[in-house]
Formats: sequence, structure tokens, C-alpha cells
Amino acid sequence: MSGSPNGLRIQIGVFGRANVGKSSLVNWIADQSVSIVSPVPGTTTDVVAKPIELLPLGPVTLLDTGGLDDRSELGARRVERARTVFDRADVALLVVEPDVWTAFEEGVAAEAGRRGVPVVAVVNKCDERAPSAAFLERLRGRCAGVVALSAVRREDRDARLEELKRALERALPPERVRSPSLLGDLVPPGGLAVLVVPIDRQAPKGRLILPQVQALRDLLDHDAAGLVVKEGAYAAVLTRLPSPPDLVVCDSQVVMKVVADTPPSVRCTTFSILFARLKGNLAEAVRGVGMVDRLEDGDRVLIAEACSHHALEDDIGRVKIPRWLRQYTGRDLRIEVAAGRDYPPDLADYRLIIHCGACMLTRREMLSRLDRAARDRVAITNYGVCIAHLHGVLARVLLPFPELQAEYAEAVRA
Repeated sequence: MSGSPNGLRIQIGVFGRANVGKSSLVNWIADQSVSIVSPVPGTTTDVVAKPIELLPLGPVTLLDTGGLDDRSELGARRVERARTVFDRADVALLVVEPDVWTAFEEGVAAEAGRRGVPVVAVVNKCDERAPSAAFLERLRGRCAGVVALSAVRREDRDARLEELKRALERALPPERVRSPSLLGDLVPPGGLAVLVVPIDRQAPKGRLILPQVQALRDLLDHDAAGLVVKEGAYAAVLTRLPSPPDLVVCDSQVVMKVVADTPPSVRCTTFSILFARLKGNLAEAVRGVGMVDRLEDGDRVLIAEACSHHALEDDIGRVKIPRWLRQYTGRDLRIEVAAGRDYPPDLADYRLIIHCGACMLTRREMLSRLDRAARDRVAITNYGVCIAHLHGVLARVLLPFPELQAEYAEAVRA
């Protein structure tokens, strides 16, 4: 917990043919040995993720992919895994050699274009041969930025690195350079948010979980205050406050108790709902939850967890949500779980996807999952939205987002 969460870091995918110098470039940017460098093609066998600080961009993660042109049987699996980086990358570094632009490079640039990923071309190995002016001009017409360098030369590294960082900054979408707000826009400067935090076996020993830590930091970044309390003491603490809090945020597992203890005039919501807004599309999650009321016997439901934690006896995704879902619907449902980045490539056979808050994913990766659900015409919702709906309090915890009240009414009426 000493560094920025990976889900908030700018993700920089590094693409290129085998042995073009991708790993050397990653080591050159990080100024340390991160990826194994070898003249043997295919040395990088899987995606290597390296989190670093790259000012002025801030915290970033470099994603060193294996060569996408690997034709071996094992290479085919590596290539498929490397292609998933397009779902994560906010910007792509396409490493090329001087005056070499083949169908491979064109294919990577085209795939990035289809995904809306800006491309910065890095002409590597300039110590061996200088690129022609015509080649550089061609790249400028094809990519969002172009930088020529040598990833094995140290003499002009500082100047070339500054040029590369400026190219990345210009290529990145503005919303990825600015820090997003989790709940700071819901609490005025000088205001107070009460965070209701259960401490159970799923809470890591000695610290809070990631969403709770990020909420506290976001409040401080917006000059607001946060008061942290367990659910059992929440009602008593409220009576001791000189004035009502501006917002109450709770864990979804205690939403019923917190709603019951919160005065009707005080807005409250859940951490998971806040993350649905931060990382994805809260309106889509609200629309998707209407499918819960239309499930039938035999329908397949996917529980999607972005993290791969060890499942406990009363795990929220594997145990509690399936239990509540079956109790609410009275249906014999086929419920499956996908953890980490093992997200099914084909979603069409599912009737509903219930996704976690995605605190471990980037916004781009979560939006990609939403797009795939829309492509396969599968309803998708969020843990917090679904749990609140199953307990009959979703309208109450959506009060901080009045524009979604009509969306919810329509979803349950459809």
C-alpha cells in the first residue's frame, strides 16, 4: 500500500516485433533492469508489468509484451495474452527499427486505432542506423507522436527521455492525465463524509482495503474530512456530530443497517457504487440490474471479480451474492465466477454479469469489459448496485446521483 494503486496508474503498452528492442526500451525508460534482454527472439515470454514514477505523468505501468509476430505453438498463446494489453493500455509505444514499417506494424497501429488507443512510435536502434527524413515524416502522419533514440546508448538519454515523455503527455487523453474523483465532487470543501467500514475476516490485517484508502485520500485531495467508523458504532457516532454529514459511504455488505441508521435527509451510498461511477458507467450498471427481476430457471449468471483473492467461507462474490440472488429470484440459476483477468472471451451465453467495483482495473479496462457485454447483448451490473437492489434500498443509495433515479425506475419497469 506504499505506492499508487495499479488501477489508477497510466498504462503504457509496449508493442513491436520480436527482438526489435522492446525490453531494452522498458529498461531504458525505467533506468533499471526490468525485462530480460537477449538477441534470441521470444525471450520475453509473457507480459511484464513494471510500475514506475514517470514525471510529469506521475505513476505509470509499463507493459512489455512478447513479440506479437511469434509463430510458434507456444507463441500463439503468448500473442493472445499480449493482445489483451490493448484492453488495458491508455497509450501504446510501437517500437520500430529505422526505415522498417511492415504489415506487422501496420496491423498493430490499426488494432490500436480500432480500440481508440493513441500510438507513439519509438524508432529504436538509432545507434546502428539513422532513420531517413521521409520515414519519420511517414510515421508522423500515422502516429500521435514519434521519437527516435537508442535504448542502449546513455549519452543523450535524458534529452531523449524528456522528448518521449512529452510525446506521451500529448498523446494521452486529458482525463488520464488528470486524477479522477472518487467522491470528492460529492462533498464540499470543508465538508464531512462518514465512511462505515466493517472489519471482518476479509479485511487485511493491519490496514483498510483499497477502496476505503482511496476514498480517504480523495476526500483529503478535495479539502474535505473523513470520519471512519465500524457499522456497530455508526448510529451512536451520528448522534455526537454537531451537524449531519454531507455524505455517508458504506460497504455493500452492511448497506441495510446503514440505510436504516441514516436520517432520510442525509445522502448515503456504497463504495462499490462509487467505483462503478469511477471505473465504468454507473448508469449502465443501474440499467443492467433490471435483468435480475427477469431471470429464469437455468439462466447463466457471471460473477466477475477483478482481483484474485483467496476465497473465504462467506465470500461476497462466491457465496453471498449467489445466495441473495437465488433467495430474491426464487430461480434455479447457473452462477459462475471469473477472477482476475480471466474474463470469458464470449459472453453471449450469459443472461447477466455482476461485476465487482473494479478497484484493481483501469477505467479503460473496465470500459472494455462493458463494451464486450454490450457487443454480446448481455446485461451487466455492479456488486454494489445489485446488492442494494436485492435488499430493496437501491433508490435510497442512488440519492447522491439524482439523474439516475429515472434510469432505475425504467430498469425495474421494463
